[in-house]
Amino acid sequence: MPSVTPDDGGCQMFIAEQLAHFGFSCEHYQINNVSNLVARWGQGSRHIAFSGHTDVVPPGPLEHWQFEPFVATISESRLYGRGAADMKTGIAAMLSATARTVASVSPENVSFWWLITSDEEGEAEDGSKWIKQYLDEQGVTLDMCLVGEPSASQYTGDTIKVGRRGSLSASVKITGKQGHVAYPQHCNNAIHKAAAIIQALLAYPWDEGSADFPGTTLQVTHVDSGTFTDNLAPGSGRIEFNVRYSSEYNQASLTRLLTELIKAVDPTAAITWSRPCEAFLSQPRTGKCLIRAAESAIVKATGRYPLISTSGGTSDGRFFASEQTQVVELGVPNTSIHQVNENIHLSDLLTLEDVYTDMLMALFSDGEC
Repeated sequence: MPSVTPDDGGCQMFIAEQLAHFGFSCEHYQINNVSNLVARWGQGSRHIAFSGHTDVVPPGPLEHWQFEPFVATISESRLYGRGAADMKTGIAAMLSATARTVASVSPENVSFWWLITSDEEGEAEDGSKWIKQYLDEQGVTLDMCLVGEPSASQYTGDTIKVGRRGSLSASVKITGKQGHVAYPQHCNNAIHKAAAIIQALLAYPWDEGSADFPGTTLQVTHVDSGTFTDNLAPGSGRIEFNVRYSSEYNQASLTRLLTELIKAVDPTAAITWSRPCEAFLSQPRTGKCLIRAAESAIVKATGRYPLISTSGGTSDGRFFASEQTQVVELGVPNTSIHQVNENIHLSDLLTLEDVYTDMLMALFSDGEC
């Protein structure tokens, strides 16, 4: 199903039809061209969720694809197509795992949620973020949320993610005074002011991280001073940069620090912030534990323990993670995501179905996991 973000392409209607067969109550919400599916099974006080997205990135140049990007094609035991890794196969594995588990579970013991959006690859404003707000309004606090993002590096189960660094982008507008380069005493070169700001940002001693988190890093992504003229000192400019930050910071503390660094160089600089994503880290817990359930299921399916990681970019897991809600990302290998000829080996999909099934059985049971 072609479902280039934010178009769902009918995926969620198909998913809802499958879930309805298992006794789920399904609700569809259209928010600013974004499709969201909220489905619930059971009425128990323990709330366990599966989170995922049906949207995909554009396929790119079609002539470079070995097979049609929106026709699932199996060749030499590999499944090709846009979304084969990110993340329609994760949803498919969860559907199969759901079919294998819910019939043996009492609906009085657990509330099992499916939270699916078509806005993960886009602006991510009207998808999982909106779903989390909806759950809050309903008074629902998730205990655990399994995100089906492609987390593995080589084979399913070699890596699970229990957190992600935060992300914050900024645009800094700088005002100087335009003038002739031969008379620098009569101008205030905006590029020179921009260079001083960049130096201050790069010279700051950002944390190097910990065993749980990579360190904080800042990258300047764009510098602009308008139309170039070789004898003109520009009177205005703009710097764009992005910070990927550890759990030592949150959005508020980071914006305060960056503002202080910039304003110390240029008090007149105008700063605007965009695409904020908070850092999160899920810790193990006693009793029912999503991390321990994932580890046990992976060992059973593969014979190996997974690497516990917080690396990579942002994900929708950030919207659900909290002190009350454990979040784990577990999926197929991510080596071909967003690429031409996106594909996975069929064995990775079958392994993922088994891992999800064993996780659900453990989480739905009365004992610890």
